[in-house]
Amino acid sequence: MATIKPILDKVVVKVQKAQRPTQGGIILAGSSKEQPLTASVIARGPGGMIDGKEVKMYVNEGDNVLIPKHAGTEFTLGGEEYIIISQSQILAIIA
Repeated sequence: MATIKPILDKVVVKVQKAQRPTQGGIILAGSSKEQPLTASVIARGPGGMIDGKEVKMYVNEGDNVLIPKHAGTEFTLGGEEYIIISQSQILAIIA
């Protein structure tokens, strides 16, 4: 199986497909309100010098994070779908 190793401040995440039922228990296919996505960090780059500034990595493999709905670049590897984004696009780490 192929592996991926992000460079610089890039982070590979796998979106967690969660459906939220309404109070009545109905699962809606979509929502009119754009919600951030919950994702798991699969791999991260080492950080380093980017545009003349030192970038420290704050996320680690296995962290659950919030990302904007349309952030990053989607790709498929080994039949699984992933998104690669810059660490600066991550909204929060879920503790």
